[in-house]
Amino acid sequence: MNGRPAMLVTGGAKRIGAAIARAFAEAGWHVVIHYGRSREQAEALAAELPSAEVFSCDLDDWNAGPAMVAELAERLEDWRVLVNCAGVFDLDTAQDLQPSVFETAMRVNAATPARIGQAFLAQARSTTGRRLIHVTDQKLENPNPDFFSYTMSKHALSSTIPMLSMARTDPRDRIYGLAPGAILASHDQTEEETEVSHRMNLLQRKTTPQDIAGTALFLASGWLASGKTVFVDSGQHLLSQERDVLFLARQ
Repeated sequence: MNGRPAMLVTGGAKRIGAAIARAFAEAGWHVVIHYGRSREQAEALAAELPSAEVFSCDLDDWNAGPAMVAELAERLEDWRVLVNCAGVFDLDTAQDLQPSVFETAMRVNAATPARIGQAFLAQARSTTGRRLIHVTDQKLENPNPDFFSYTMSKHALSSTIPMLSMARTDPRDRIYGLAPGAILASHDQTEEETEVSHRMNLLQRKTTPQDIAGTALFLASGWLASGKTVFVDSGQHLLSQERDVLFLARQ
């Protein structure tokens, strides 16, 4: 690692997680790229970065996440940042909650990130204090009836941010939320639908993965007070949208 500070990003092989991994690597960090099933993408990304490694575990397994943290904490000498970016985004609605969708969303999107965060704060060694960053969603402030279980799980994860901040034992530690808006195509969106849906915000601009990655880098500095959430969505969370933009773009 050549004296580089270390960070772990879950779901770091693809999409927003990969953008975060690249941004930290370019800023001089050693990056641990967690993946679930995207081994080829994770290894290809790691090969492109100056200092990186990959680590696989199933975030739907109650104990796998904390075990990953314990193993990394033993050998990472200056592990400063954990970004919980991995998640599942499956459709159910306020009219029809699907138990299997709910159970997976609550484990992968809420319970496991909370457990990983607890293990990180308890075990990671850092010379400057640790930064735990939970990636949530602008739906916290702008909910709609679609993706019902997903939205509940992000509310549950968000609730841990002030609680973990209050419980921290090292005043140098910081716990943050990072709430994106619509960033990349989801489900079966066409390119045309994506262009429309991703501009359904106050600025009528597309928020990029690089916007999210840059904000994660800012939060890694720890200047913001612990327990806060930053919305990076071009103002989408300030609107009231009756449905997910995936469907609004088709109307």
